[in-house]
Amino acid sequence: MDALGAVSPEVMYLILALTLWSLPWKGVALWKSAKRGERWWFIAFLLLNTIAILEIIYLFFIIPRKDSKGE
Repeated sequence: MDALGAVSPEVMYLILALTLWSLPWKGVALWKSAKRGERWWFIAFLLLNTIAILEIIYLFFIIPRKDSKGE
C-alpha cells in the first residue's frame, strides 16, 4: 500500500482546492511586500500557511491603511 492509499479522494480534492485558492493570493502578497520592501511581511507570507487569510488582510487592509498615512 502506498502513502496516499489511506487518504480519501474527498480529502485530496479539498487539499487541491485550498492550494489553488491560496496560491494566487500568496503570490500577489509576496510580490507586493517585496516591491514595498517589507521584509517581515514577506517572511511571514513565505513561512506561514493561513489559507490566504493573512494575505487577504495584508492586501485589503494593511496596504491601504499605510498608503493613506503617507508612508
